[in-house]
Amino acid sequence: MDKNEQNKIVAGCLKGKRKAHAKLYDAFKDAMFGICLRYANSESEANDMLQEGFITVFAKLEQFEGNGALPAWIKKVIVHSALGHLRKNKKHTEHHVTLDAQSTDLPFSPESNQSTDDLLYLIQNLPEEYRTVFNLFSIEGYSHKEVAEMLEISVANSKVRLMRAKEVLKQQVTTQKMM
Repeated sequence: MDKNEQNKIVAGCLKGKRKAHAKLYDAFKDAMFGICLRYANSESEANDMLQEGFITVFAKLEQFEGNGALPAWIKKVIVHSALGHLRKNKKHTEHHVTLDAQSTDLPFSPESNQSTDDLLYLIQNLPEEYRTVFNLFSIEGYSHKEVAEMLEISVANSKVRLMRAKEVLKQQVTTQKMM
């Protein structure tokens, strides 16, 4: 979708046209669902994040000034909405994870054609606080300072959570290779 078409759809959305809302949603739902999957524990939770995110996108669409790229703006809104969903549904604080080869049931295999799906599976199974920092820093490209501000934690805590996420992922991959 080119910038002209995006601007027309945004204008239609701002005028309350349902077809424009549907076009905007259809154009970006798959990519944004992929983002939500990285933060969620399940597809069901990712769907909830996606729906909440698009409600926010439509509510705040007048804030999009058209100067930047619409996909980047939508992505930012979806990420912040996913973080809000996690905060709202937070059940506990910090996990300390230990894994052993007997209890780890992972689908990862270097010979597999589904390595992206396998990596997503591994990321989804990280404890929420590790997964969130890993996604924001390693995938979304935020700095530790930005991550700390978004999650209302210290920069040091952000760094520790990232380190632990990487350790758990490495342990999961190594364990699977041994099987």
